[in-house]
Amino acid sequence: MNAQTELVRSESALQRLVSLTERALFHNRLLVLAFFLIASLLLGWKALEIRPDASFTRMIPASHPFIQNYLKFEDVLRPQSNVLRVVVENPDGEIFTKKYMETLREVSDRIFYLPGVDRGNLKSLWTPNALWTEVATDGVRAGRIIPDGYDGGEESLAQVRQNILRANMLGSYVADDFRSTIIRVPLLEVDPETGKPLDYGSFTQALENQVREHFAAQGVTIRVIGFAQIIGDLIAAATDIALFFAITVGLITVLLYLYCHCWRSTAVTVLTCLLTVVCQLGLLSVLGYGLDPYSILVPFLIFAIGISHAVQNINLMMSEMGHGCTPVQASRRTFRALFIPGTTALLADAVGFITLLVIDIGVIQQLAVTASIGVFVAIFTKMFLLPVLMSYAGVSARGMRQQQKRANSSWPVFRRLARVVEPRFAMPLILISLVLLGVGYYARHDLKIGDLDVGAPEFRPEARYNRDNAYLLKHYTTSTDVYVVMFKTPQEQCSRFAAADLANQMEQTLRDVEGVESVASLYGHMRFSIFARNEGNPKWAEFSRDQYVMNNARSGAPSEFVDPNCSVAPINLYLSDHKAETLSRVAQAVEAFSKQYETGEIEILQAAGNAGIEAATNMVIKVSEKQMLILVFVIISLVVWWEFKSLKVTIALMAPLYLSTVLCEAVMAQMGLGVKIATLPVIALGVGIGVDYGIYLYSRMEGFLHQGLKFQAAYFEALKTTGTSIAFTGLTLAVGVATWSFSALKFQADMGLLLVLLFIWNMIGALVLLPAIASLLVCNRETR
Repeated sequence: MNAQTELVRSESALQRLVSLTERALFHNRLLVLAFFLIASLLLGWKALEIRPDASFTRMIPASHPFIQNYLKFEDVLRPQSNVLRVVVENPDGEIFTKKYMETLREVSDRIFYLPGVDRGNLKSLWTPNALWTEVATDGVRAGRIIPDGYDGGEESLAQVRQNILRANMLGSYVADDFRSTIIRVPLLEVDPETGKPLDYGSFTQALENQVREHFAAQGVTIRVIGFAQIIGDLIAAATDIALFFAITVGLITVLLYLYCHCWRSTAVTVLTCLLTVVCQLGLLSVLGYGLDPYSILVPFLIFAIGISHAVQNINLMMSEMGHGCTPVQASRRTFRALFIPGTTALLADAVGFITLLVIDIGVIQQLAVTASIGVFVAIFTKMFLLPVLMSYAGVSARGMRQQQKRANSSWPVFRRLARVVEPRFAMPLILISLVLLGVGYYARHDLKIGDLDVGAPEFRPEARYNRDNAYLLKHYTTSTDVYVVMFKTPQEQCSRFAAADLANQMEQTLRDVEGVESVASLYGHMRFSIFARNEGNPKWAEFSRDQYVMNNARSGAPSEFVDPNCSVAPINLYLSDHKAETLSRVAQAVEAFSKQYETGEIEILQAAGNAGIEAATNMVIKVSEKQMLILVFVIISLVVWWEFKSLKVTIALMAPLYLSTVLCEAVMAQMGLGVKIATLPVIALGVGIGVDYGIYLYSRMEGFLHQGLKFQAAYFEALKTTGTSIAFTGLTLAVGVATWSFSALKFQADMGLLLVLLFIWNMIGALVLLPAIASLLVCNRETR
């Protein structure tokens, strides 16, 4: 009795709160509209200032041990991590022409002065750090690749060719067919001219205008590969994303009008949803956030959430006006009916987004904040602004005729659908769902973490970036996927025999790991130097126990192979690809060697390089995915339980969402989509959005049950009102995002397909599976 009394008191308190809010809202309608008008103008003005935003450090899991090691030695490791490779190709033949070499010098100089370039580590055939070494009868000789007396003549060009071969640059800085060269461009995270984080959009645009387009007119082909170029291309594609957003909004507007046959309701709904997006962008700008390429789709999701809630409002408003209410009366009744379930559903949406904060990757955490701000805005626009606007707009006569037509319909489809709550239909339906769950578990077994393809999977295979990457892989033997192991010793001890011998053992071990194509390090340079200083006798191609010999061998080593204190010697592993399996295999091999051979003074630390950083990202995602899913289901379940005060109802609502999640992962596995930064948020977003359907439907059913209707009758009545809205919303949003399949961005097309499936599955789950489960859990003989 005490529990029931407390429940009644709690419900009474909520109803008093709703009544108080309703009176305050509708007695001050003009004041409410004035407030939203001023807020919209201010935030709309701030929204114009928002810019695409991307950062290398936000793309990596900053607290992971690999990344901590990388950041500790960032100065020496940067040339192999956040680096661009600019390929300058001579389409007319080999590079050994005066015109090409002069153009290459101009390209190198132009890139050197771009803001954000780590100029001290930039390397090309023309830079002073491009050196050759050879053994001669009088000892070791060395010099620059471009000799001091270079004049562009045939003799000078022949000398350049010889120097390239002496420096062993063929396959790394010069193409195997001598038709192109590479300029290695390490980037700084902070622009030294502005003191602000490097703007990848501006940087790649400057590279496009000042280098790629400018020198294409001079007869060379410029290709650019690297993280910054990927981000730059994604930012450049923002206009395409905006175009598809506009197409989706237009399509949804048309479908919404065809549904309600009322231009006033359609205009108010779409305007309110767009206003939500504008205010969201304005708040982001006020708080100092931008839109990075991976969260640029969030505004559409906020628009979709808005449509989902607004359609419920329109549908109930039309129903109330059909019973003779004025627009103001209908709006007030709609507000009373939808305030609690609507707010609960939006809170559940917010929970789905906020759980992304457990993933220790800045770009995903920013996505969580961006989406949560959007939901926060939606609570105000959908729960307060929309009812007030509808109290003025009402529903047109044509819309009311459409509503009357629906009310007089016999609803044959829904009558047949309502029978799913009968035990003879509910039990087989639940068994089929369990079979689908089993199939989903089996199919998702192949779900991988990370990238599953070469190149940049964000783009289609025929995209310019992937064509450039394919060219580099075809014409150069050195891979662009570099996994860097940090070999750490006490200061000035990296060239000791013990350290060199251990590093050599590790290199030999890692060369045998599948996926490792080659290894480059200080110790390879030292072996060659000792070999060269002993008349090229292969017997001397070994490390010496004489420290003087070892110190001499270290002299002249490239800066990317050792730090100034001789305490960190990066060992670069060039991999065949950056697939998750390859990265995991290499990381495990390094870890196994480290455990077996690492001494107290010598540490083997992982990992840097673009492949090492991606390996760390994959590890974080693998752990965080499970944590996120557990959190999202637990917290949303608590929200649902708080709303309905019933564990059985909570199970009935959450079960279809779990089935949708498993099926979504199964589809990802079969499509060859890995779980990574671009795909992981979709799962949380799908659960957050999908729970809306169930909350609205069961809330409506519960109202009919309290009126004394049997369960099947209550379900049928809920289908006639809320059910039509859910079906319309699910199908409309699915059709809208289906247009994304035509996007030039593969990741947008993939997200569109996954969202289509989630919208459809969540709709079917709410309309069919939820009532079937609830009928078996909640019903008794009296209520059936």
